[in-house]
Amino acid sequence: MREEYELEVLERYDIEVRSTRKIRGAFFCDTNEGTMLLKETKISGQRAPLLYMVLNCLETRGNVKVDTPVFTRDGELIVSSREGRRYMLKKWYQGRECDLRQEREVLRAVETLAVLHNELERIMPETVRERDPVEEIRRHNRELKKVRSFIRSRVTKNEFEYLFLENFEKMYQLAEQVLVRMESSGCPVLFQTELSKGSLAHGEYNYHNILVMESGMAVTNFERMHAGIRADDLYYFIRKTMEKYIWKQKTGQKILEVYGNTRQLGREEKEYVGLRLAYPEKFWKTASSYYHSNKAWLPQKYVEKLQLAVKQTEEKRAFLENIFSISI
Repeated sequence: MREEYELEVLERYDIEVRSTRKIRGAFFCDTNEGTMLLKETKISGQRAPLLYMVLNCLETRGNVKVDTPVFTRDGELIVSSREGRRYMLKKWYQGRECDLRQEREVLRAVETLAVLHNELERIMPETVRERDPVEEIRRHNRELKKVRSFIRSRVTKNEFEYLFLENFEKMYQLAEQVLVRMESSGCPVLFQTELSKGSLAHGEYNYHNILVMESGMAVTNFERMHAGIRADDLYYFIRKTMEKYIWKQKTGQKILEVYGNTRQLGREEKEYVGLRLAYPEKFWKTASSYYHSNKAWLPQKYVEKLQLAVKQTEEKRAFLENIFSISI
C-alpha cells in the first residue's frame, strides 16, 4: 500500500514516467526527461527553494553535475503522500557510488570537490544556516562528559561502557587540546571570512553522495548544505577515506595535491583541516550514538567502532605530523 502512495506522488509532476525501480527508501524513475529519483525528504519547506536555487545555478553553469529538484505542475518542490510522508523528485544519473577502495576514484572525487568549492564561492544565497566549527567542537566535548557521567552512574556496565571509561581520559584530553588550538588558530577568522564571501559547503561529501558515471562524476544529496568553511568538506572526505586506508600518508598527500591543483588551499584552511582531523571524531560519534540508543541491547558494532577509534589514534597522529605539521 505504501508503494502505491509513493507512486501516486509522481502523478503530481508534468512528466511521463515510463518505469520505476525501488531501491533503499527511494524510486528510480525512467521519464521522458531522463532519469530521476523520488525520495522521502526531511528538508523543510523553507529550505527547499534555497536548495533549488543553489543546485539550479550549479546545473546552469555546467561545471558540476548535481541532483537538482524538480517542480510539480503546481510549482511545488515537496509533495506529501496520502499517509503524510514528504517527498522530493530530483534529477538523477546512471552511475554507481564512488569506490573508496580504488585510489584513482578517490582522487577524482577530490578533484570534483575542488571544482564544486570554486563554484560554491560564487553563489550568494540570501539566507542559509551557518555551522560554526568551534562551537560544534565545544558541544561535542560537553556531550563526551555527559556520556561519561551517565556510564559512571550505571551499576552494571557492559563491554562498551568499560572500554569507553578506560579510554576516556586520553581521548577527552585530546579533544580539549584540539578545541584550545582551534580557538587560538585562524579558524574563527576563517569562518567569518567565508561567511562574508557567502561561501557554502556541501555538508556531507562522502562516497555515498558521489556518483561515478562514464562521463565523470555527479554530486548528490545537498540537504545538509550550510554557510561556512568550505574546507570542512575536505576534512570530512579525508577522514572517511583515511579511516578505510588506516591513515596511509602517501594517499593523504595525493589528496591534498589533487585538491590544490584545482583550488588552492590557504594556510588557514590547511590548518583547519588538520585540526579537525586531530579531533577524536569517531570516538565522540560512537559514544554519542550509543548514548542515544536503546541500551537494553548492545550491538557489537558499537564496541568495534570504539576499538577502531582508539586503535587508529597513533596512525592518525603520525599522519597529521607528516602531512599537516600538526602535533597534539
